[in-house]
Amino acid sequence: MILSRTIRPVVGLFIAFLVALGVPVAAAAAPENVRVVTYDASQAAEFRDAVDAGAQVWNDNVQNVRLEPATGGSADVVVLADDGWPRAEVIGLGQGRIWMGRQAVDEGHDTIRIAAHEFGHILGLPDNRTGVCADLMSGASAGPDCDNATPNPDEIAEVERNFAEGVRIAPQVFREDVLARR
Repeated sequence: MILSRTIRPVVGLFIAFLVALGVPVAAAAAPENVRVVTYDASQAAEFRDAVDAGAQVWNDNVQNVRLEPATGGSADVVVLADDGWPRAEVIGLGQGRIWMGRQAVDEGHDTIRIAAHEFGHILGLPDNRTGVCADLMSGASAGPDCDNATPNPDEIAEVERNFAEGVRIAPQVFREDVLARR
């Protein structure tokens, strides 16, 4: 079944709503124009498995985009490890760099949640510092005890819309360290 560009976001919202209610949703054929975003985690050091798990979280929850490891050549997203706070530099929708920062991990933050959160930025989501653990994009504001790496229905729907509509994302850097210093 081929869905028009106007109906795809509605279907995505409906599916996200059903998933949020815990209704089993049968795997359907992938949307006609699934965008594949490749990532290179070869420089992610000890975070490699967490990066793969964070990508899988999104693959399990959205249909209009798929995150896949790069198999040679250039990647849309490069993932690095460093001693600072996690952050993402978004160049455009599905393009950029992610830093898996050891400082947040040293303070007890979950590595898979960090990876899924930073991929959320690459997929077009802003920070949403609600302090609510169920909100993936609340990031560090939910505290180090929060290990939820699953996007909420609104976050899922926004990513589905972003890729169904091909939104343009302005280059920007998302940093958590300002929040962490409070």
